[in-house]
Amino acid sequence: MSTTRLEIVTPRRLVLVADVEMVIARGTEGELGILPQHAPLVTPLEVAPLKLRAGGKWEELAVSGGYLEVMPNRITVLANTAERAGEIDVARARSARERAEERKKGRREGEEIDMARAEAALKRAITRLRVAGEK
Repeated sequence: MSTTRLEIVTPRRLVLVADVEMVIARGTEGELGILPQHAPLVTPLEVAPLKLRAGGKWEELAVSGGYLEVMPNRITVLANTAERAGEIDVARARSARERAEERKKGRREGEEIDMARAEAALKRAITRLRVAGEK
């Protein structure tokens, strides 16, 4: 099976460089399946798992926004954050989910609630937990 080079980069580090058979990512216009020799494309990414297939095996990463650039011979993900399943601190992600849910419900006294920020934090926490194998 043919492959293409995938690079996932965040402002802090190079997360992954691999030759992959397929990438599935969620852009702002919907889910994209990318195979080698795909037509050139640039799209903003949603906070969602990014799936890749390398060596016949699937892997998911938790990606928090950014951009996906596709060229016929490479795919580049410039993400705000990206974590492989083994890098995710599950206890921290659970705590972040609970805080975001609490904020959305308005339980904290005397606090102005920025709903968009609370929803974004909740989405990030849920994505991280899903990739880590939690529900």
